[in-house]
Amino acid sequence: MAAAKINRPLNIFFSGIGGSGVSAIACFMADKGHRVAGSDRAFDRNPEHPVRRLLVSKGITLVPQDGNGIDRSFDFAVFSTAVESDQPEARKVRELDIPFKTRPGFLAELVEEFRTVAVAGTSGKSTTSGMLAFFMNGLGMRPNFIGGGRVKQFRTPSNPGNSLAGDSSLLVIEACESDGTIVDYRPQHSIFLNLDIDHHTIEETAGMFEILALNTSGKVVVNADDPRLMRVPFRNPVSFSLREESPYRPESVMYEDFGTEFSLRGQRFRLSIPGEYNLYNALACIAFLAETGSPLRDIAALLPEFTGIERRFDLHHNDGKKLVLDDYAHNPHKIASFMKAAMKVRESICYIFQPHGFAPTRMMKTEYIEAFSSHLRPSDHLILLPIFYAGGTVSRDISSHDLAAGIKASGKSVEVVEERTAVLEKLCKREAYCILGARDETLADFAREVAAKITSCS
Repeated sequence: MAAAKINRPLNIFFSGIGGSGVSAIACFMADKGHRVAGSDRAFDRNPEHPVRRLLVSKGITLVPQDGNGIDRSFDFAVFSTAVESDQPEARKVRELDIPFKTRPGFLAELVEEFRTVAVAGTSGKSTTSGMLAFFMNGLGMRPNFIGGGRVKQFRTPSNPGNSLAGDSSLLVIEACESDGTIVDYRPQHSIFLNLDIDHHTIEETAGMFEILALNTSGKVVVNADDPRLMRVPFRNPVSFSLREESPYRPESVMYEDFGTEFSLRGQRFRLSIPGEYNLYNALACIAFLAETGSPLRDIAALLPEFTGIERRFDLHHNDGKKLVLDDYAHNPHKIASFMKAAMKVRESICYIFQPHGFAPTRMMKTEYIEAFSSHLRPSDHLILLPIFYAGGTVSRDISSHDLAAGIKASGKSVEVVEERTAVLEKLCKREAYCILGARDETLADFAREVAAKITSCS
């Protein structure tokens, strides 16, 4: 299928427009002057959905996901990979012979129309791509950005924060390996953060990363501390690290509860988001920007201003005693990284985790159990909510009880609670709570409920 040139006005339909990846592209195309319409079953269930309100305020037309909103006026339709092939809109597109594109397939087309920087890795893509776009914007580069996470400082009443329409030829994207299409991307530059189990086996993801690097015409920036990543045969990579030798290895690192200070090549930096994992994200950006001509002093001036991505170590309450944090951590590596940072903040924490998707939970069951078993302290407790189900046909042959059994066998404190209301009734037993999980837009609202409830405990 030929790539769609976006230098002429297009009429595009997005099915599954509420998802983070699809909404980013839809908003980006709308901001570029194209006519955009779409649907999402989450909006059909909840007309007051916050993302729905944002999209409508941008002028995007939203219709029920029943196929009636699609006609031959559309140049093509873009479908989320979460939308089944027998869904009414998919059938309608085939019936009308409207060109069909998947979200990642369309993103691959956009990559070739810009001087693209692709940010890859099994953890940290959202933060690093958002941080890089923020820095480029602050450095006057006027970048375009299509991400998954919502950059807090990009958010407006009509922008969720996961896209930016600049007037340059630069584009920063979050290059997700979930559906395997990153092998079709041909970016100018690529950044590789880490390599662990997530949507695929480590070996499968390593193969995709190798192909993406081969398809990259310019800089390839790699985390030298990740042993699996370093086994990928990258050609002449630029490396960054905390432990192994590299051109971008910081000194005098000082971790604080909600930030980090460090020195690099004689320049002092301050990062306003916490944890070693966020330091790696920042080093990836610094290495890339320095290698492409930005002075370290200019990057250092911008670094403290970056306040992060929504639902990444989001602080909902902290009075020095009671604490509520909210985070998108959902795979074992992300969970372990978050817990390492959180345990520096409080000596006892109750984690509330909602696994997302039956297939991912099934695939990563052993790694989930290991992550929690290794990082829960004797003073900590874990509450598991039921697995989040976004709809569609799927085998429900695993539950949170399966994870709990394995974690309990390691001697750690864990329980499964079926209803969030039951969690709220237990809150006064502890003083620090961390809510973890992905895909479910209501988790942030739940975190706010937890914060409101905990402040009323005597």
